[in-house]
Amino acid sequence: MAAKVTLKEIAQEVGLSPSAVSLVLNDRPCRISEENCKRIKEVAARKRYVPNQIARSLVMQQSRTFGLIVPNIESRFFSSLARNLEVRCRERGYALFIMNSDVSSEHEEEIVRLLVNRGVDGLMLVTAHEIDADEQLVESLASLPVPLVMVDRFIEGVSCDRVRFDSELGGFLATDCLLQQGHTRIACLVNTSSHTGNARLTGYRRALESHGVSVDDSLVFESDYYIADGAAATERVLGTDATAVFASSDNIALGALKCLYAHGKRVPRDYSLVSYDNSAADALFEPALTAIEQNVSKLADNAMELLLSRIGEGADRAFEDRVLAPRLVCQASVAPIAS
Repeated sequence: MAAKVTLKEIAQEVGLSPSAVSLVLNDRPCRISEENCKRIKEVAARKRYVPNQIARSLVMQQSRTFGLIVPNIESRFFSSLARNLEVRCRERGYALFIMNSDVSSEHEEEIVRLLVNRGVDGLMLVTAHEIDADEQLVESLASLPVPLVMVDRFIEGVSCDRVRFDSELGGFLATDCLLQQGHTRIACLVNTSSHTGNARLTGYRRALESHGVSVDDSLVFESDYYIADGAAATERVLGTDATAVFASSDNIALGALKCLYAHGKRVPRDYSLVSYDNSAADALFEPALTAIEQNVSKLADNAMELLLSRIGEGADRAFEDRVLAPRLVCQASVAPIAS
């Protein structure tokens, strides 16, 4: 392993002090001539000098690192979000710590403290529990010494920037798609322990009412955002007269497919199905799912923009709540109701 090149070695070669070399390589204001600046950078490049980030952090009071906390990194939606954010951080010279809370507020609070103690310049949080968040977590978030952006989900009572999709609109579009095909007995598989789930349920109900269809709460089934939960909820759907299913996440939809296929049912022959997130668009199964798409790239762009603006000159501006519009992507899992 080659020895690490130091500022002192570069300084000896160019005939200047290590402090002068440090100012130039860290792009700090200085009175060093343009010619000497050029020489320093040329020598540093030739010797493949790698800055000591810890020392630089002490001088600049910035670590050039961010933290991202997600509830379940195995989720296709959250893993896609993490990848998009990591790329955007890297492009801007930041490293991203990606942490998994395992859908636990206690873990979130522990991870928040860990990342702050590591000296991150800012945090992005997809909270595990929007409605019943742990009080200690809320207190920790309210007193953070670094900027915070809540992504996709939010906790009431915590003042920070946040960016999310219009989940009520998404629920409306999904249900309206099924209604347009003549379905009126539509089951809804939804997680009501979250703001996003409740908003999607509100959209479902609004779509039914807009078509003059009475809301039947016996067709609303609770499901967490896991394939097993989606399958269990679909077992109960089979005992109803539903002809279509609105699954409020891709994992729930995959669970629904698993259950239906196990019972010899097929989509869309026996049930039409609309999913949510569109993160399973490239999954190897038939039929391709009609789904509500939440553009992860757009979500990542907005999250980064909000966080970076807090690092810069806009640190004292009013907090923003950005609500993005989802869209319906029509595939092969919806068919007109059989006459």
